[in-house]
Amino acid sequence: MVTASQLRPGMAIRHEGQLWKVLEADHHSGQGKMGGVTHVHLQNLETGTLKDYGFRADLKLEDVPLDKMPFEFLYRDGENCVFMNPDTYEQVELPASLIGPQEKLLVEQMRVSVEFVEGRPVSVQFPDFVEVRVAETAPPVHNQQDNTWKEARLENGIQVMVPQFIKTGDVIRLETSKLAYMDRARG
Repeated sequence: MVTASQLRPGMAIRHEGQLWKVLEADHHSGQGKMGGVTHVHLQNLETGTLKDYGFRADLKLEDVPLDKMPFEFLYRDGENCVFMNPDTYEQVELPASLIGPQEKLLVEQMRVSVEFVEGRPVSVQFPDFVEVRVAETAPPVHNQQDNTWKEARLENGIQVMVPQFIKTGDVIRLETSKLAYMDRARG
């Protein structure tokens, strides 16, 4: 058991009979007789739905061990993504809906951590950033301010906002948690 004030991103908890992964946790201490509160952004590990809660800081919650194992992405099979343990060749399937919009970042042989709760796969942990090629964007506009952005479609189909100097064919670094442009890749 943990108190709500101890919740941290990456933890798994059981709340209202369901398993949740903590995506964000923000603790606010109370003043005087007012107790603190912890605001959390959770993902349901069965349905993939997201929900925000405000817990009293002293509320006790059941923490559930979350095991991470390195896996390699193999292929998509309908609505599922198939991963293989490179050491044991064991394969597991995860619904794309549980992976979320980052599912489009998966490419064959990409190494990721698959997270397990009670022996079953529940989510995928991506690296902090990935490099992706820009498939289509408007030509650079050189007389624009440096802080103006334009839309770009990446080779995996994701639409992002990029600075004006980015052109079709450039490779950019994408922050995986927010699917947002970080910078142009070197090389």
